[in-house]
Amino acid sequence: MDREFDVIGQYRAITAKLKRRFLKKPNVSEASGQFGALAKELKRQDCPQYAGFCSLAKARCENTLSNGTGEVEALTEAARLFLEAEKNSVELRCPAFEEHLTEAIHLFNQAIKTHCAQGNSALGACLCLEIGDALRHMNRPHEAMVHYQHAAELQHQNPIDALQSMTLVASCDFDGALSVLTEMAYHAEERGTMSQQGKLKGPYQEILAHCEIGRILLLMLLQPTPQRIRPQHAQILEKYSEDSDPAENPVDYMNKDLFLLLQSVVMVCQLHDVDALKELEKELWTYLDPEQQHLLHLITLKLSKKGE
Repeated sequence: MDREFDVIGQYRAITAKLKRRFLKKPNVSEASGQFGALAKELKRQDCPQYAGFCSLAKARCENTLSNGTGEVEALTEAARLFLEAEKNSVELRCPAFEEHLTEAIHLFNQAIKTHCAQGNSALGACLCLEIGDALRHMNRPHEAMVHYQHAAELQHQNPIDALQSMTLVASCDFDGALSVLTEMAYHAEERGTMSQQGKLKGPYQEILAHCEIGRILLLMLLQPTPQRIRPQHAQILEKYSEDSDPAENPVDYMNKDLFLLLQSVVMVCQLHDVDALKELEKELWTYLDPEQQHLLHLITLKLSKKGE
């Protein structure tokens, strides 16, 4: 920060303008603009935490002016600035009490509530996803999961978006992912518009296939006992069992080659054939997204350790 730049002095000078004086109303609009300008200057000088305080002060001014749009914009900017300050502290390995992160989450939640109060739940969901992604990047999957779940709830009028958010929920917790993916599959089948032939339309087919792949891989990773496996999960495994007829392909929302590869994965996992699984991993890799690839790799590692 420039030595000649008196942050505290300027902040106090702007705040002083907001004090009520005899027969004179404070110029809140002018103060809001000055707080915004000070925030920009502090951001330019790479002082995100101080810029965040100024943006927060701007948000309070906008609230006083009953300018909901200006308030939520300033709150969001303040939240992002405090989040940036937290990331800087982590990268520099500075001892801290995560106060910047706490403030960032609080302000994101405040901005989300403001969006929802204004009837902009879709924008609120976007902020939920933003803070969820940030927390996940900071290796806080369980905290991220809460925000992804909130996003899905706010997206209830947009089933495809809601289901995609639930996918992110599932990716944060393997133990709970089976339940989430099962719920997603149920919603995809329920909400999907059925054609005259009784088949789901494109987007819902993709979601259902994604859920099926995820559940198969999770079941192979977690290996629940026959006594603990849920009936719907047992039914899924039956479709991919050795006894099912490959020519019939009971899954009409999935590529036949992919179905056969997944069927093979189930069979080799039941036989504990590590070498065969490694070969299948190569063939299956291109069909999977990064998180599914990670699951498959974990299955291979787990099976390899058992074989040692």
